[in-house]
Amino acid sequence: MVRRLICSVLKERGYTVLEAEDGLAASRLAEQYNGPIHLLITDVVMPAMSGQELTKRVKASRPGTKILYISGYTEEAISRFGALDEGAFFLEKPFTPDSLARKIREILGTG
Repeated sequence: MVRRLICSVLKERGYTVLEAEDGLAASRLAEQYNGPIHLLITDVVMPAMSGQELTKRVKASRPGTKILYISGYTEEAISRFGALDEGAFFLEKPFTPDSLARKIREILGTG
């Protein structure tokens, strides 16, 4: 449900969106997609593959890709367990469409 909301919000704002149902599918999609991927939005905790593992896989072939982690856990709780790299971008759930859009503009340097 959150993934669909994010995709809808981004498409409404003119972004090209590649959607995957989980980390494994996202990793495969990133490998197969020929165009640039400017931003990966991933949950920190996912079944089968963590957001951090997905990030490592995507960054291996696309080092310029920026990462936005989202989670229902607080940034402090996640950082305490070392689940995010220092300086990683983070957005805590729940968030509004406007706060998501602001965070993406901040990350991409477009606003």
